[in-house]
Amino acid sequence: MSFLLDRPIEYVKGVGPLRGDLLKKELEIFRVEELLAHYPFRYVDRTKIIAIKEIKDDSQDVQIKGKLTYYEEVGHKFNKRLVARLKDHTGQIELVWFRGIKWFIKSLVTGAEYIVYGKPSCFNGKLNIVHPDDMELISQQTLEKVIGFKPIYPSTEKLKAKGLDSRGIMKLVRTVLDELQEKDLPENLPVGIIRKYRFISRYEATKFIHQPADEIEQEKATRRLKFEELFISQIRILQLKVGRKEHASGFIFTSISNVFDKFYHEHLKFQLTNAQKKVLKEIRQDVLAGKQMNRLLQGDVGSGKTIVALMTMLMAIDNGFQACLMAPTEILARQHFRNITNLLGDLNVKVEMLTSGVKGKLKKQILSDLSTGIINILTGTHALIEDEVQFNNLGLAVIDEQHRFGVAQRAAMWEKSEHPPHVLVMTATPIPRTLAMTIYGDLDVSVIDEMPPGRKPIVTKCLFESKRLSMFGFLKEQIAAGRQIYIVYPLIEESEKLDLKNLMEGYESILREFSPPKYRVSVLHGQMKAEAKEFEMQRFIKGETHIMVSTTVIEVGVDVPNASVMVIENAERFGLSQLHQLRGRVGRGAEQSCCILMSDYKQSQEARTRLETMVKTNDGFQIAEVDLHLRGPGDIEGTRQSGIMNFKVADIVRDSVILKEARHAAQDLLNDDPHLEKQENDPLRRFLTANKSMARKQWSRIS
Repeated sequence: MSFLLDRPIEYVKGVGPLRGDLLKKELEIFRVEELLAHYPFRYVDRTKIIAIKEIKDDSQDVQIKGKLTYYEEVGHKFNKRLVARLKDHTGQIELVWFRGIKWFIKSLVTGAEYIVYGKPSCFNGKLNIVHPDDMELISQQTLEKVIGFKPIYPSTEKLKAKGLDSRGIMKLVRTVLDELQEKDLPENLPVGIIRKYRFISRYEATKFIHQPADEIEQEKATRRLKFEELFISQIRILQLKVGRKEHASGFIFTSISNVFDKFYHEHLKFQLTNAQKKVLKEIRQDVLAGKQMNRLLQGDVGSGKTIVALMTMLMAIDNGFQACLMAPTEILARQHFRNITNLLGDLNVKVEMLTSGVKGKLKKQILSDLSTGIINILTGTHALIEDEVQFNNLGLAVIDEQHRFGVAQRAAMWEKSEHPPHVLVMTATPIPRTLAMTIYGDLDVSVIDEMPPGRKPIVTKCLFESKRLSMFGFLKEQIAAGRQIYIVYPLIEESEKLDLKNLMEGYESILREFSPPKYRVSVLHGQMKAEAKEFEMQRFIKGETHIMVSTTVIEVGVDVPNASVMVIENAERFGLSQLHQLRGRVGRGAEQSCCILMSDYKQSQEARTRLETMVKTNDGFQIAEVDLHLRGPGDIEGTRQSGIMNFKVADIVRDSVILKEARHAAQDLLNDDPHLEKQENDPLRRFLTANKSMARKQWSRIS
């Protein structure tokens, strides 16, 4: 590490202990290296000086040069302001300040020439600039500092109060750059990559990102630094994949016979889609390879992921291993247990379910049968990763709706066997290609991109409150035709009691419109006991109730083919992924299904985009792309799964082209030199080694 880059921030000229503490707390800048990585978020073109007569009252920011002919403090007490007049050869303009008047009066010099930068406006027919962004006495040194392509830095209110606004930070960066030498920033990219993509040096990129002479220099620096961040990220992810392929040996499922064949030929009541067959073939190759499978299975709602998971579990059973399926909710765990049991029929496969609701003698028996190997398949919730749950010979772990589990929870599944089991992760939240290659770059990814035949696209409509009565009329028509309906309310309060109150108020309003005995309405929410939830679900499944009023507890795991209408109240409050999941609860039968998004007139632009997207398409991958642009991709090297990634300059949404270049470059390099042993890759290896201690635990390898 360079002595300059490693210098504590408080020892930079102009910082000191007080400002140093603030920079650490507000921006996490502890050393010079982190200051240099605090990049501008935009630039201002200050290469041009315009004449005052060319200014219009609706102009964007302007830069002018002129002589200060007059200034005066006017007004009284709370109405005080400082007014100055700047004149050039074409005209004059007023400069006005309402704050910091005493400081500005001390600094103004009548008759001196100034360069002024700011946004003009018009007041009482006169042009003025209120609180100019910048005002400098003219000298040769000033002209060199002021004229140019200027960076604007992120700051905070606390930093601004101590003089560290964008301009203050720029001065600190300049101080460091004046001292910076090329030896302080050795290359971290192999020379072959620098030549191939015609990158400027790392040293030049750092100089140009902070002090570009023009837009061309700024673009060169930005491209190099974005590629560098994304390339390093891809190398780290792909190295995990290389390590797993080389060192993570896996159980070999050589036998695909008894149970699998009997199920496929005698119990499977429908034809698999070509996409399902393709995925099963990929899984079969994985479990024969002698390496641990770590595969992500993507598929839209209703695409048939569960049957693929079951047939993979049967591969494990045929080879003398146990399998488990972990789901995020009790409803989904029960749904899997019920579906798997029904699909297997009289096959000699012992299936059990373990959730927090399973207690006493039954739980003790399940734990005993699991540890002795009597149980072949265990479905359940988070209860599966508790310490007391011990498998006899776990060969396969299936994790459903992986985005609903914390990464640490998913990692705990690896510890359920002395030898790590094969892992199949399923998600019904389709992941855009750019995000998948970044988050799951070290996993093998399979996609079921084909829906079972006969499924009709769900019709989605967005309605405002004024259409509520006509919506109720439509629901009554559907009930008269023998259909069933979900009505979902959001959990919008932090308090569980208030959440329940909101739902129950909605339930009561539905009862007023759909009153018994003609209509039967059931209610379901997360605070009900497991027995009560199951009772209400069974009533709805059997057709004993017409309407299910629920919270998002039905987001996953509810499969009632006769339910053809989904009404989502306050739809503007839901995220796109959740709306898509909820809509997937209908459209499972032969009848035309409909999803109605009830929304408030007042909604943000982002909410409007979400609702318009839902109306426009049923394609989960298109929806995921929009969601990615709206919400950001999450922190892939940590455990945070939403928000913006911890890149300094790159953005995987806007920079998808650079990401693909970086991905291909990283893949090609590791294909040629998996362990970075070649001399030309020394800079990269040294950089990765030097920064290893700074990297967080690589959660991204946990599927």
